[in-house]
Amino acid sequence: MWDNAILLRNTANALILFSVFAMLYGIASYVMRLPGLLPLQSVRLSVVPQRVSAVDLLKVMRSEVRGNLFTVDIEHLRLSLEKLPWVRNVSIRREFPNRLAVQLEEHQAVARWNNSSLVNRQGEIFVANSEQVLPSFIGQDGTSIEIAQLYAIFNQQVAALGLSVTQITLSPRHAWQARLNNGLVLELGREDMQQRLARFVTVYPYTENRIQKAEGSGAAKYVDLRYRNGFAARQVLKGGERGMNRWTAS
Repeated sequence: MWDNAILLRNTANALILFSVFAMLYGIASYVMRLPGLLPLQSVRLSVVPQRVSAVDLLKVMRSEVRGNLFTVDIEHLRLSLEKLPWVRNVSIRREFPNRLAVQLEEHQAVARWNNSSLVNRQGEIFVANSEQVLPSFIGQDGTSIEIAQLYAIFNQQVAALGLSVTQITLSPRHAWQARLNNGLVLELGREDMQQRLARFVTVYPYTENRIQKAEGSGAAKYVDLRYRNGFAARQVLKGGERGMNRWTAS
């Protein structure tokens, strides 16, 4: 090996080239970290936030944006911004010579979750304050996406009656219940929920008056759709006493 001149020359050249690159990299890293080089002067938001507080955004920017265009910790800044209420997702990129471009995706609330938090369009749970009038989702941990999907389907189905769903409940035994804005509570069971609701939507216009007449003072009307060829309606009076009137429709 040591008497191989060509091999020794190639090895020496490779070592020299590596040393030059290492030195250039070190110089470049040092220069990029100089405080006066490409200092950050502004942050550009791609869209104006509708829900996210401008005060909270400014506070995070002032506390987390450090260094220059090259050294600012974009990942840390992104994680800090995503902790803010109403922020679902954040993407950040550098814009030469002295600016960061920030794109915020805000949560779009569609319901309240167990009266303690909110659910977005993707079925994800998040914590934020809202004065919106929203339907209520009641369910177990890990079921919010499924409930959001079925809510959209159920709501579309009853829209044909000029009604809307104000509450969806999924029990621990995976039984579904829907409350409508006219006070009806629909027991949908654990299977064939869409088919049962479709049958109810078809028949309800012909039985609406009969069901409405069952309402007593302070009564809540329940419609049990867990029948093969129809449904039954009953009323529950204040104090939990059940009315004896029942109807079926096939």
